[in-house]
Amino acid sequence: MNFLADLKEVRNGENDLYVEIDTSGGDGDGARRMALEIKLSLKHSGRAGYVIGKNTVYSAGVTVLAAFPKASRYLCPQAVLLIHERRLEKELVLNGPIRGCLQIVREQLALLQTAEQLRTKASRTWFVVRRSRSMNLGITP
Repeated sequence: MNFLADLKEVRNGENDLYVEIDTSGGDGDGARRMALEIKLSLKHSGRAGYVIGKNTVYSAGVTVLAAFPKASRYLCPQAVLLIHERRLEKELVLNGPIRGCLQIVREQLALLQTAEQLRTKASRTWFVVRRSRSMNLGITP
């Protein structure tokens, strides 16, 4: 399954976009890329897009779900969303000239600051949401 190829096929065809999500999460950056591609595809194709969360929509899956307009998001009755702050595990190795080491530290700090800005923008903390609560929170119609 190739997400970008499938999305291109929908964009070039005559049908609306339908996506089912059932995931225990995954790569947050990959999910943000998928969400961006979905938004761009819907915007430029003029087609509608619909998403349904089947059972578990954890972490990165929620990012993909959020790419769709609120009125086009659906959850099965047993669906559970897990929303949490992004986590990082990285080992930083400094070895070489001081200027080079400082540049590495600056780059890593910039990555952390960008992640913090995204978190602040999304106001995400850990919580689990069931379908009925998602409607009260305005996540789904």
